[in-house]
Amino acid sequence: MKTETMMENKSDADTPLSEADNLIESDKILVSFYQNEIPDFVETELERLYANIFASIVKLKSEDRLHDVNVYIARKNSKVQTLLLFHQNKGRIEVLNEVIKLNSEDIYRFVEAVFTKYKAVTAISFHAIQIGIVDITYPYQKFDYLEDIVLSLPDTPEAYFSNLGKNMRNSIKRYQKKIDQDFPSYHYEFYEDAGIREQHVRDIIVLSSARMAHKKKISLHDDKKTEQLLRLVKTSGLVSVATIEGKVCAGVICSRSGNNYFMHVVAHDPRYDDYRLGKLFCYRTICQCIRRDGKEFHFLWGRNEYKYKLLGVHRELNRVAVYRSRMQFFRNGDMALKIAFKGYGRLIKRWLLDKNRLYGKLAVKLVTPSKT
Repeated sequence: MKTETMMENKSDADTPLSEADNLIESDKILVSFYQNEIPDFVETELERLYANIFASIVKLKSEDRLHDVNVYIARKNSKVQTLLLFHQNKGRIEVLNEVIKLNSEDIYRFVEAVFTKYKAVTAISFHAIQIGIVDITYPYQKFDYLEDIVLSLPDTPEAYFSNLGKNMRNSIKRYQKKIDQDFPSYHYEFYEDAGIREQHVRDIIVLSSARMAHKKKISLHDDKKTEQLLRLVKTSGLVSVATIEGKVCAGVICSRSGNNYFMHVVAHDPRYDDYRLGKLFCYRTICQCIRRDGKEFHFLWGRNEYKYKLLGVHRELNRVAVYRSRMQFFRNGDMALKIAFKGYGRLIKRWLLDKNRLYGKLAVKLVTPSKT
């Protein structure tokens, strides 16, 4: 696990370039901004570039977060290369795209354009992005923030089943046979978009919340979050539901962006623990995504063992904050301390919980690049 803090000896006296127009040319890439405006083509381009529900108009709309959204676009030969949505709150900018992959060049170009155009902005934050080494000439923080466990889907359910480990294949066959024998009324169905039934979503969330309460954890799905999730999946989603004697006993709630699926909730009635119903139904849902020409299935956060056994692959997501200068790093101390506190807290927790100590010793890197 990497934790980085990089600071450059820049002072506030280092003034940015002259006031930018709406179009800025950088390294033969044309950069443009839309202030408090989302052009019609943005929704389609976001899906083409990222195919990620956490970088989509539909999710922001479901959460009523489309107010005062600004748009940044980088084009090469008229084709969009990078598209970021962001909010500006006084001297700080928050990028709204999450769970996407960006490289240092993408970030540096965006940061340079923002600091050129928005003279009052002193700090820029990215939440939960996939990025390797950060190579920019501004002070920055980078911390492990979340993980996304991702399954690349094969062409057929049969191919997926054959790729699973022997124990997993035997477990799926054994428990599917057992529940069919013990509960003749066991039945499962799948619903998409407008065909999704609100009561099914609520029933699955109730099962999830009850299981969290049993573990003495607080469910994230309060009334507000439930309504937001309902709006999201009714627009672009897939809900799988299993019933016994007509009562919901298990279910999975997914959203969809492009050909990629994102699992928000998986739950089952604890009375059926002996049938491994949650794992079994997650497998069934993945097979349905494959039948719908799915390309990726995102288990999202939480390092649950079953996700890896179902062939999910770990992707680290980072929190990154970039500051205009060394002085502005300190002037935004409240923000920097909050990010560092959460980052180090997560690092220590992961280190303590990891039996194999995969991340080695707790380390912090402080780099001051040479000036050119």
